[in-house]
Amino acid sequence: MSTLASVRRSIFPQEQDTWVSIAAREFPDQEQDNVVSQLQSWNMHVFMRPTGSGSQILPSDVIFLEAPLAQ
Repeated sequence: MSTLASVRRSIFPQEQDTWVSIAAREFPDQEQDNVVSQLQSWNMHVFMRPTGSGSQILPSDVIFLEAPLAQ
């Protein structure tokens, strides 16, 4: 049985979180537009979700805070 050597940094979002609110909270010293773009590219499973009239980000989603780790 293999084990994970390292795990990508991630969070569960707070209710009513947006890409902007996550970027501001998790990366306060970085340029917000760049961070939002990075978050969206690291979280295509959420970013590409059809939203209808609801929120795109759900409290049960796993939001990755870093790029996929190299093996």
